[in-house]
Amino acid sequence: MPTDLSNPPRPATARLRHSGGALAHSVSAATWRRALEVRPADATVAASLRVGVAAALVFIGCGLLDLRQYVGFAVLGALASAFARHEPMVRVTAKVSLVGALVVAFVAGGGLLALARVPMWAEVALMSVGAAVAAMWVSAFRITGPGPVILVFAATAAVGYVTAPADLARACLAAAIGAGVGLLAQTAPLLVLPLGPARLAVARALSAVAALDRGGSVAPARGAIAQAREKLALSGVREVDARHHRDLVALLDEAETAVDEWTAGDPARLLDVVRHEAELRKVKRRSVIFDREITASTLPRPLGFLATGRSGLRSRTVLGNAARIALASACAGWFAAAAGLHHPLWASMGALAALQGVSYAMTVQRGIQRLLGNVCGAILGALLIGVGIGYWATALVIVVLQVSAEMMATRNYALTSLAVTPLALLMVGLGADITPGLGVSRIVDTLIGVAMGILVAAVTISRSDRRHLAAA
Repeated sequence: MPTDLSNPPRPATARLRHSGGALAHSVSAATWRRALEVRPADATVAASLRVGVAAALVFIGCGLLDLRQYVGFAVLGALASAFARHEPMVRVTAKVSLVGALVVAFVAGGGLLALARVPMWAEVALMSVGAAVAAMWVSAFRITGPGPVILVFAATAAVGYVTAPADLARACLAAAIGAGVGLLAQTAPLLVLPLGPARLAVARALSAVAALDRGGSVAPARGAIAQAREKLALSGVREVDARHHRDLVALLDEAETAVDEWTAGDPARLLDVVRHEAELRKVKRRSVIFDREITASTLPRPLGFLATGRSGLRSRTVLGNAARIALASACAGWFAAAAGLHHPLWASMGALAALQGVSYAMTVQRGIQRLLGNVCGAILGALLIGVGIGYWATALVIVVLQVSAEMMATRNYALTSLAVTPLALLMVGLGADITPGLGVSRIVDTLIGVAMGILVAAVTISRSDRRHLAAA
């Protein structure tokens, strides 16, 4: 039906139509098919193994020292090593330390909540505010990784464990020690390969430039070059690596010139520059890029870590998304509690996980993927719980699942959830006697959380967010 231009729809009507279209997108067959797509990913093995090593060290230490009752909190602290992948030492140290401190703070918050013995509706409300705060900090400081769900899971674990002030103190100490192990696991390789993250960033920039010859666009190539410059600027220059650092900067200068010339119709320089990509992806301290002395441009000074965070915490986008997360988490938890479910905070976490998407289309995709991954993962977790494996076998399975989750993180979130769900159930079992029925509870809570997250996202969707319409 043609639109009557003399009678344009009122803003309220237009918003309802936009929200209705968003909800329709969430149940379309094409959307569910896209949620099953597996994307290519690079440089995942070493980063994933570092997380596994951190978790393994914690399990071994707690097992040998007979501190097994605290291993769950120590492992949660060690998961700080899953954040800030492929970043220079200065940023890794700052971001992983902040995540570790936040894990300890959320364990403390959850423990205090347990000691206060507040009613369930208040517990859900306070944890939902905590979820919003966690999302704000992770987003404002641009900390890439598993996201704020780990922080909320740490608080939830403390709620279920702490019964006395001594429990709280020990849980916080275990989380702090684990965070220290995680920081060590992330930074140790950078002592040997200080320019490793910068080399990878330059290689990715060259890949984006090479994509121009296959029909790619200029904006991603320029963005990747700018990101590589920032990582080089943050990497610092040791005397022994000064020549290689200068060559990498000069290579980016060449890449930028190649993009300009390609835009003007001359692809010759582009083909010459991108041939260095394979060499830069090798795990080496330095490579010979230019066989002559070459002049490189001056790198811009990046915005400081604290300045970035302060600016982010004042961002309307960050604050608005935090408000949506608080609303969805609270509604999901209250609904699960009203339905008589035993773990309503898991429903709150499901809503939080879904709302980590940068757009509505991504929110729906993550929600679908989390639901599918949780269903399959809960079945696997129930089987493992039913078998009744011991401490060391549980530790091995959790480490394998954690490494698998990290390997799949950038490929498909459903596969990540498939590994994370049994991992979470097994970690709950480290501190309490559980039954396979816990897996069923996980599925139902996740369904409520995902549904509530998508519903809140649709109701609060920005008018400028139309990516889901283009993808429908």
